[in-house]
Amino acid sequence: MKSYMQKKETIERKWYVIDANGLSLGRVAAKAAHILRGKHKATYTPHIDCGDNVIIINADKVNLTGNKLEDKIYYNHSMYTGGLRERTAKVMKEQYPVEMVERAVKGMLPHNRLGRQMYKKLFVYTGENHPHAAQKPEIMEVK
Repeated sequence: MKSYMQKKETIERKWYVIDANGLSLGRVAAKAAHILRGKHKATYTPHIDCGDNVIIINADKVNLTGNKLEDKIYYNHSMYTGGLRERTAKVMKEQYPVEMVERAVKGMLPHNRLGRQMYKKLFVYTGENHPHAAQKPEIMEVK
């Protein structure tokens, strides 16, 4: 029996909405990465971007467990001497909730060209509203 290999031309993409209100950041990111990769489909092919589009709403209401708000640190570097910038998870959640969720999902995708292609199908918003109503997205439950 031969394995099924999806072709780029036959991919059908759907849109999914994940409501992050009150959910753990890791669970939301893992579910989003799973959908972006296409692993929820029977036609999953590892070397092709066969995943769907994901919209995450209420990014500002995502939870972090334990002492992560004070202990977890996000780093950025400008590539200049002394250009290291550190932010705690509390600051990220208050000022940059979209970036915090995007970083979590991006870290769970492959770190290559294919992963960068998958990452472009992620859309994160702080509130309830999103501009993708015309795509008729389905609501995805995260447990």
